[in-house]
Amino acid sequence: MTVFVFGALTMTAVGRAASGMVEEVRRQFREIKGIMEYEAEPDYATPVAISTKAAQREMIVPSLLGLVMPIVVGLVLGVTGVIGLLVGALTAGFCVAVYMANAGGAWDNAKKYVESNIDPSLGGKRSECHKATVVGDTVGDPFKDTTGPSLNIIIKLMSMVSVVAAGFIVAFGGWF
Repeated sequence: MTVFVFGALTMTAVGRAASGMVEEVRRQFREIKGIMEYEAEPDYATPVAISTKAAQREMIVPSLLGLVMPIVVGLVLGVTGVIGLLVGALTAGFCVAVYMANAGGAWDNAKKYVESNIDPSLGGKRSECHKATVVGDTVGDPFKDTTGPSLNIIIKLMSMVSVVAAGFIVAFGGWF
């Protein structure tokens, strides 16, 4: 379950961060006249700052999940519970990470294939098929660029926390 909750948290975090950047870009188009005509320079620093702050802020809860989960499970279920948590996180996390990398790449490649117009029956850019692939790529990019790679980190984080807290869990764990 930890893997899927973590994945959901990171995917929604990407959406929130992207919304903040979209609002900033819209604001710049409204307030800075001449951007589209290349007569005025947009403010590049603000969207980068929004992205950086959002990346740090949005990963607090998913990181806490990886830090707290092994300790809570250890206190409640003991050493065998932590082992089960780690085995489940490793097997599910690896499978989900590979799935996300491949699915995200497939959605990205589908969009590129339609845009390349190799198969003219797909309509190329601005076609209905292209619009559908853009929607798919909107999900695919966070899959392959954010959540998939982050799953490797959460698996390692939970393992390291388990090792560090092993003595504490052996001494005080297994309430049930």
